[in-house]
Amino acid sequence: MIRRFIDHPASVNETYFQHMGMAFSFGGRMLIGALACFVHGFFPWLCLTRGSDTIRELHRRMVTHRVVRPAEPGRSTAVAAGD
Repeated sequence: MIRRFIDHPASVNETYFQHMGMAFSFGGRMLIGALACFVHGFFPWLCLTRGSDTIRELHRRMVTHRVVRPAEPGRSTAVAAGD
């Protein structure tokens, strides 16, 4: 059971608490971006680029700047839906 808490964070070179902090950071940024999109929907002249700027920034942080550790031989890297 403990492995479920450490395997994925370790696969992205983070501890459990580092990974939690990153996830909370991303979630907070997504909430702000989502709220800006809703504001833009009601008032099209406001928050013109906040949603797309948020997506680009999160993509840069998550995909282009993360080093993923190779999987151990014999271990699957697949995760169940919702993980």
